[in-house]
Amino acid sequence: MKLLTAIIKPFKLDEVRQALAEAGVQGITVTEARGFGRQKGHTELYRGAEYVVDFLPKVKLEAAMPDALVERAIEAIEAAARTGRIGDGKIFVTELLDVVRIRTGETGEQAL
Repeated sequence: MKLLTAIIKPFKLDEVRQALAEAGVQGITVTEARGFGRQKGHTELYRGAEYVVDFLPKVKLEAAMPDALVERAIEAIEAAARTGRIGDGKIFVTELLDVVRIRTGETGEQAL
């Protein structure tokens, strides 16, 4: 089992969610996040004053899935989230040792 964590631009959330559903991913967790990578923020003008926006708004998606689904999910996220500009995001793949469904006590892939 794997945990996919994707950091994407907020306006791409609906497209990525739809792409993951079509790829067979059954559930995701979405968290609003702020951060920066190579773009290192930007400068904005507000009421005549310049200020630096260090942390840009992002969305963090997390989805646990069986190993067989990982490649399709990565391809779906890449295709849906790509704008071709800096700051499109990252996908992290982490090994899951175990999963427990709290309601039933099921473990492993049955809990997904």
